[in-house]
Amino acid sequence: MTQTDLLIIGAGPGGYRAAEYAAKQGLNVIIFEADHVGGTCLNVGCIPTKSFARNAEVLMTLKENETFGVNDLDYKFDFQKVIQRKDEVVSSLRAGIETLLSHPNITLVKGEAQFLDAHTVTAVGEEYTAPHIIIATGSVPKTLRLEKPAARPVLDSSDLLSIDHLPKSLCIIGAGVIGMEFASIFNAFGTQVTVVEFLKECLPVLDTDIAKRLRKSLEKQGVTFHMQSGVTAITEDGVVFTDKKGKAVIVAADEVLMAVGRAPRVFDHFTCAGVEYTERTGVVVNEHLQTTVPYIYAIGDVNGRQMLAHAAEMQAIHVVNQIVGKTDDIRLDIMPAAIFTQPEAACVGISEDRCKEQGIEYVCKKSFWRANGKALAMNEPEGMLKLIASPQGEILGCHAYGAHAADLIQEVSGLMCRHTTAEQLANIVHIHPTLSEILQSAAEQ
Repeated sequence: MTQTDLLIIGAGPGGYRAAEYAAKQGLNVIIFEADHVGGTCLNVGCIPTKSFARNAEVLMTLKENETFGVNDLDYKFDFQKVIQRKDEVVSSLRAGIETLLSHPNITLVKGEAQFLDAHTVTAVGEEYTAPHIIIATGSVPKTLRLEKPAARPVLDSSDLLSIDHLPKSLCIIGAGVIGMEFASIFNAFGTQVTVVEFLKECLPVLDTDIAKRLRKSLEKQGVTFHMQSGVTAITEDGVVFTDKKGKAVIVAADEVLMAVGRAPRVFDHFTCAGVEYTERTGVVVNEHLQTTVPYIYAIGDVNGRQMLAHAAEMQAIHVVNQIVGKTDDIRLDIMPAAIFTQPEAACVGISEDRCKEQGIEYVCKKSFWRANGKALAMNEPEGMLKLIASPQGEILGCHAYGAHAADLIQEVSGLMCRHTTAEQLANIVHIHPTLSEILQSAAEQ
């Protein structure tokens, strides 16, 4: 049996970040990965999707060529080169993580790890033990439970990122982050895209007003939406659903994408260690990411708290700090998020909708891309920002859509961590002309 200081199951963003940080603290680490290092984010999530999104952005800019004084432009779109570039980006970053995990204090075991008991893990025929264990097994795509099995192949997000052809038509089931990003991307690629969503509005993580405006923007670009529509079957002819008026509708499509979210990747062998979990919500953890076994932690998607790569990384740092006895000021309750559509959207903290629902007193300050000089110079007038503050002025949240919305939300996130007021934000000098002035303008309201 091999003994070490820390065992980590899973080498995604949370796992490899925990290994790197722990090694720098002087711990000897063994990390297990049954697939490629980098997890969902690098291999079949954030990075390849954003690679696609950059191609989409270039195509959309080319379509506006005459606006920028480029006339008589002639070009051909080569989808195979899109795939090739995406694969090169992923391979390069994967190699970088493998180099990171070659640290003298880190041992990477390529194989599936399973608990034998609360102290012991087995992988590739060997047994390993440590006083601390981190579970970082990530998540898997969810699927709808239909009355009858689908009569045709249905793609998940991993499949669509590996597709070898550009479909003429695509029906996406689900208007969450994954569905909306793919809708924006493939619409830009020239695919006829239809989105079917059960809820009243897309992107429930966003302020409803922001989400609606973003959806309308994608509709103007050519994406068709069917909201408040429940899918009942997937046949050879297409996706069958009941629309908001109760009428049965069928959408024919070359390909169907199931994008109804992700579920924590949990395993039966967790019970061998006494770790409690559910398939729907993931591993049960406390505020310090400890499971029901105090020296076993769960970070990232598997704990179901915040399914974001950056959340996993910061949870990893917090857990290692717990192990080595260091304090930190990491605010896991302030977690920015972005949706990389065209235009993109982002948010942090509470929305105006939630304030109303929970009876929280608030002030909502708005600003618009169309009033910003840099936005107009970029030919990006579409966008709106909502800054939510308490009656005393402390910033409670910010939701936005528009060019580089994620960058603006990141600034707000940092300010919220320091309990900044809207007045203090308004008094911070912002470079002119920049999109960041949109945020300052809202604070001045």
